[in-house]
Amino acid sequence: MAKRSYDSERVRQDVLREAEGLFSRKGYTATSIADISKVTGHSKGHIYYHFKSKEELFVALAQQTMRKWGERWQERAMTCSSPPEKLYAIADFVMDNYQQDLLKAGQELASLPGVQPSTVQALYGLAVTPMAAYKAIIEEGMASGDFRQCDAERLSLLFGAWLGGLNSFVHTMDRDTLRGLYRETAALFLRSISG
Repeated sequence: MAKRSYDSERVRQDVLREAEGLFSRKGYTATSIADISKVTGHSKGHIYYHFKSKEELFVALAQQTMRKWGERWQERAMTCSSPPEKLYAIADFVMDNYQQDLLKAGQELASLPGVQPSTVQALYGLAVTPMAAYKAIIEEGMASGDFRQCDAERLSLLFGAWLGGLNSFVHTMDRDTLRGLYRETAALFLRSISG
């Protein structure tokens, strides 16, 4: 009898993919490891082999999601010819790549009593990826002379806050209207930092 092969990485990716859908639809608390086991067809033991807890699984999923966000942004950024164009592009990109449902599940997890401090720290640490993207655009614009010399870190926080505020309307506002607001945010920001 042939021994059945086990592709550990495929199982891990199956679990992350299916868990993302469940967490997004049901929220963090209402999603159980048993639910994830059922939809993946992998035993709870297989899941716990890869992730010590549901918290750890969610953090791994959130980190993977943000890593992919950064990779997709880098691909998009390469199609832009200037820092001002990148500001408009990232405003559109943030709107089109904002996963509010998964974010809500993360906020739910972070607010639970007894959640590990390392989990909360890891979730809040996810903001590093978009903030680094904003800062890189601002620094590139300062180096090219498109933007005046300024504190790039501070401005990236402000730009992120503006876009983040609009993100709360992703599911409640008409997309064309919302896209106009994202682009207007980029225009106002660009006007304030142009060299």
